[in-house]
Amino acid sequence: MSPFLLKRSVTFGALLALTAMAVGCSQQASDNGSTQVSDASQESHAEGDGHDHGGWWCAEHGVPEEECSVCSTKAADEFKAKGDWCEEHNRAESQCFQCDPSRAEKFAKLYEAKFGHAPPKPTE
Repeated sequence: MSPFLLKRSVTFGALLALTAMAVGCSQQASDNGSTQVSDASQESHAEGDGHDHGGWWCAEHGVPEEECSVCSTKAADEFKAKGDWCEEHNRAESQCFQCDPSRAEKFAKLYEAKFGHAPPKPTE
């Protein structure tokens, strides 16, 4: 093998190993053998929900990910401490579009300001 190909193979192998380590550090095996994102990159949510918590926008709930009172226990605790909680739908009252659909407009404007178009409709 030529020195160029050897160097290229070693570089590719190193990148592959780093990628595997990064993925492995952010995932853990559950009891049923499936893989889920660890607490380091997902504060809380239903196990095995398949929801990507790494982006800016929580497409599932229609709010910025770090403010999502359904996906983030930290955010939920902060909303509860302020008295902003909908017991019926188990989310921040200010994010409860089931109780008042007009609340979604505030979050849609944030998304539009960042991306220049309307956000996807929340799936939940």
